[in-house]
Amino acid sequence: MNYKCIIFDCDGVLVDSEPIANKMLIDMADELGVAISMDFAIDHFVGKSLYTCMKVIEDLGSFKLPTTFEKEFRRRSFDRFERELQPIPGIVGLVSSLEIPFCVASSGPLNKIELNLQLTGLFDYFKGKLFSCYQVQKWKPAPDVFLLAAKTMGFEPKDCLVIEDSIAGITGAKNGGFSVIAYENDFNKKLIQSVGVPKITAMKDVLTHLKPTS
Repeated sequence: MNYKCIIFDCDGVLVDSEPIANKMLIDMADELGVAISMDFAIDHFVGKSLYTCMKVIEDLGSFKLPTTFEKEFRRRSFDRFERELQPIPGIVGLVSSLEIPFCVASSGPLNKIELNLQLTGLFDYFKGKLFSCYQVQKWKPAPDVFLLAAKTMGFEPKDCLVIEDSIAGITGAKNGGFSVIAYENDFNKKLIQSVGVPKITAMKDVLTHLKPTS
């Protein structure tokens, strides 16, 4: 397929933030008396909105979370991002070599996307091309953020390739009529083992999917 644009997810595709964010949710739930394993977090939190994750914790604990939970989660996770966050291996080499337009479409708020890209040296590649579910107020697996990204970039869904790492993101892209590749690593391998889309384990392999088919 001769794609004209690539739409990247952010967490788990551009930056290695999923282990940090999920560990933070586990720790904060534990402080409230709710024990959550990392396997459970991967199954129920990865690719989901923070509101969905908070609802899962509330259901497990049979109580309402403190009104300060989201603000405190953002504060703690941003602090850890500043100390620990790294780009996904190979992503800098990939985006610096791309000859077609690309952008990012994430479930996170714009300030989080900007921070994480700045911390990992990726912001200049994506400046002015950031799209958030908060802009459309619909979260993956709804396709709206991908549709916004494609329309703003000037392309139809059929012309775009989406790179995702979660069931919610993969489903959302497919729901919008996009082609999707799943980026697989040790963290999400079990989660996406049966997604039914092509998988890559190294970012350089995206290039093989950009070659026109005869």
